[in-house]
Amino acid sequence: MATVLHEQGLFADGPIWGGLHRLSSKVEAHAHDFIEIAVIGPGQGTHVTARGEHRLRHGQAVVLRPGAWHGFEDCADLVVANCCLSAQALRSELGGIYQVPVLRRLLWTEPVAPGSRGVAVTVLGPDAADEAIDQIRRLEADLSSARPHAGRTLGRLVTVLGILADASVPEAAGPAPHPAVAASIARMEAAPAEAWRLDDLARAVSLDPDYLGRLFVRHVGVSPLNHLARIRAERAVDLLAGSDLPAARVGAAVGWDNPTYFARRFRELVGLTPTEYRARTRPAGGADRPSR
Repeated sequence: MATVLHEQGLFADGPIWGGLHRLSSKVEAHAHDFIEIAVIGPGQGTHVTARGEHRLRHGQAVVLRPGAWHGFEDCADLVVANCCLSAQALRSELGGIYQVPVLRRLLWTEPVAPGSRGVAVTVLGPDAADEAIDQIRRLEADLSSARPHAGRTLGRLVTVLGILADASVPEAAGPAPHPAVAASIARMEAAPAEAWRLDDLARAVSLDPDYLGRLFVRHVGVSPLNHLARIRAERAVDLLAGSDLPAARVGAAVGWDNPTYFARRFRELVGLTPTEYRARTRPAGGADRPSR
């Protein structure tokens, strides 16, 4: 299996992928440049991420942002169902998911919160997890058919996300994103290498900088510049995994001109230095699918 799984291989047939696995051996640590939701079924195993080692329980769901890495150890008939989403599609045709408060929290806010390093865990409960696993199994079958149906595939994804949403506390989801927050995020995602300052963003949306900062913390969970750092780290992941640019040039390409600062911020957000992350990278062919 490739140490870094690449979006261009996984999503050749559409922006959604699903797979069901039964693990009875170690799965080496690996990363990817897309979003992965891993729903945990029966069995035993230990999940290894940049946040440490944690025993897995039937009924958990793990969300990993692009750039986050993980592996599995001490597995004994551990059922893991993966539902993967193209990061590029989440910025375009699947962008409406961001407007659903509970899904925004599960897929964006919690995995990018300080200290999360791109990983978030939520508890569904065994029954809900089994329902989600069944939908992912059906999703895998739909995608493997001779004529995949895009509408049916999207329906499976919506059902899986709905199960995750139903397991969450509604009050914790928060209100819909403030228009100024959404506009600021769009500007940063469109040009992450720009030397953005809080004053610049606030001026663009006609708000006081301190007020915009408070809105970000309320709606996103981090400050505007910390959110920008996560965007830059995820774009750096793409370049480190998919190009031969020297690490220093990768940093400059995403807005971190100082190589030392780039290495420090990248390690804080991803759990590896840029050099360590690239060392784990292995080119994945267009027909590859993750075996775990």
